[in-house]
Amino acid sequence: MTSSIGNAVYNKHDGVIIVIDNFYSSATGGQDILSSRADTESRSTQHPIKKAVEGVGATWVRQIDNTYDVGKMRDTLKEALANNEPGPKVIVASSECMLNKQRRVKPLFNKAVKDGQRKVRERFGVDEDVCTGDHACIRLSGCPSLSVKHSADPLKDDPVAAIDNSCVGCGNCGEVSEAAVLCPSFYRADIIYNPTGFDRFMARVRGAVIGFLQSRRARRRVSFA
Repeated sequence: MTSSIGNAVYNKHDGVIIVIDNFYSSATGGQDILSSRADTESRSTQHPIKKAVEGVGATWVRQIDNTYDVGKMRDTLKEALANNEPGPKVIVASSECMLNKQRRVKPLFNKAVKDGQRKVRERFGVDEDVCTGDHACIRLSGCPSLSVKHSADPLKDDPVAAIDNSCVGCGNCGEVSEAAVLCPSFYRADIIYNPTGFDRFMARVRGAVIGFLQSRRARRRVSFA
């Protein structure tokens, strides 16, 4: 902190500094650090990096607690780059490491499902009929769950984007597509475990509406003998 942020403050560097805070020490396997949100008896945690940055003299500091909100990240970066205040502009990007989060959340989720509780799992997908195959989403997102697959459409030369079963439902792919004004081919599906009677009723209603619209579209489709 003193050799980086402190030096920038001391010399009044006019630059943007992004501090990545994922709550863990990723280099050593996910141990807690000063800024970790966990409350442990043997360690002193929950010390925000934002306060440390302000403590060495930085005046323009922004805290973002959900870095998967790509639009907010983009707007904050624009604000930092356009700001005329002297000294460094520091953005503390805080979101829990997804690997550690899954290790923590999955056992609790599976236990709740086993106990019969209603749980919802978010999954994302790509509509291959809408996807144009330019793969801008993959280049900008970098998500390991984003891949490509062969398109059954004979009019498409390029493979279409696809999301495999390793998707954890963070929503970053859709956020990137919206923030960068890409194609609208991404969709979200909610998988309901132990659905209630109301959930089943709504599923039947939605299925009936979708079936009606699909049949109506099929009747309007031009066919060639």
